[in-house]
Amino acid sequence: MKETLTHESGAFVNFRHFAFAERHAHAFRWLDVKRFRLPDPTVPDRDLLAALVAHEQFRDDYAGGGVDPGGTRHGPYWLRLVTPEAYGSIGRDGAARLLETWAEQYGPLPGALAGALRREAYAPLAAADSVHHLNGLGEDEYHDWASVHGEFHELVLVDRAARRLTLLVAADD
Repeated sequence: MKETLTHESGAFVNFRHFAFAERHAHAFRWLDVKRFRLPDPTVPDRDLLAALVAHEQFRDDYAGGGVDPGGTRHGPYWLRLVTPEAYGSIGRDGAARLLETWAEQYGPLPGALAGALRREAYAPLAAADSVHHLNGLGEDEYHDWASVHGEFHELVLVDRAARRLTLLVAADD
């Protein structure tokens, strides 16, 4: 049986909307959040990752164009090369450190920005049963204008109790 996910909602945390951007030249950073309803909480993670990769909302180059149903890019990668096997399991603590290192690399965050990240990233991360990190791809899989992203971090959070899968993309332009 092919599993499907239902896109529920999303959020976009743009660092430029906070006082942080006024103090730091490297404030062209953002967190994109896409939330999906799980078809069944017992579906194995690999099948959920396959359903995510196949979903229309996954067809996003994260370079300002938004979701493109006919798109061929996902972040800096050619979409056809992003498979469930490209994701590695990462613990909640490791994922939190990855996000913190990325978010705070230029200094402490203002309270409002830290609160937005807590709400949109860290709270769902703390509730997740499993966390997957897109880390099985490298420069050989980059598309023709992948260099638009300075950094690109992707996490997939599976929360079986809430029947939710959350896709977190943290990147620099």
